Amino acid sequence: MKGSQMDRDAAAAMIEHQLRRRGIRDDRVLEALLEIPREEFVAPEDRSQAYSDAAMTIACNQTITQPYMTALMVECLELKGSENVLEVGSGSGYHAAVLGRLAASVVTIERIPELAETARANLDRTGLGANITVISGDGSLGYPLKSPYDAISVAAGSPSVPPALLEQLNDPGTLVIPVGDREDQKLQVIRKESGKITTRVASGCRFVPLIGQNAWES
Repeated sequence: MKGSQMDRDAAAAMIEHQLRRRGIRDDRVLEALLEIPREEFVAPEDRSQAYSDAAMTIACNQTITQPYMTALMVECLELKGSENVLEVGSGSGYHAAVLGRLAASVVTIERIPELAETARANLDRTGLGANITVISGDGSLGYPLKSPYDAISVAAGSPSVPPALLEQLNDPGTLVIPVGDREDQKLQVIRKESGKITTRVASGCRFVPLIGQNAWES
């Protein structure tokens, strides 16, 4: 599904004036954000602001990540097109749609059943869900059934890196996750290669908390 010309123009302006100027350079990532209609994944009353560089509230008091942070997280994964990807925190399904455009297969897991259904419906309605599986469950435990994952993207802040996600990460593989307290986190880019783990910080960030057995209790 492609949006209206007005939405396409807004997406193009977002890429040029928000994302490129803030350092996003991966052309595949930028093309995905141009092509995927973000207005289909926000609340109806927010459609006119879909391409502003801001997080927005969606159902169940959750959020859709701001476009810059989506672009940064996906760029850090360095996807080439053949990867099996796990996303934790489906939300409305937008981030999964971006990942699905850039990888071979995506599993996205959402702890709130209502949101999982919303994400699935949005992906089906837009025709973007062919290579995406939406699961309702505890994202801090990952989804071992379809592991290992070449890349893992976590769209919620955790007090530490859940061990299950590291276990399910392929070697080589990359995990992007916000780590910190409930208010502020650092976006960590964790690389597993030849049995070694390296970590760098890509940015400061602020996400809703990751709730689960291996994260925040509630």
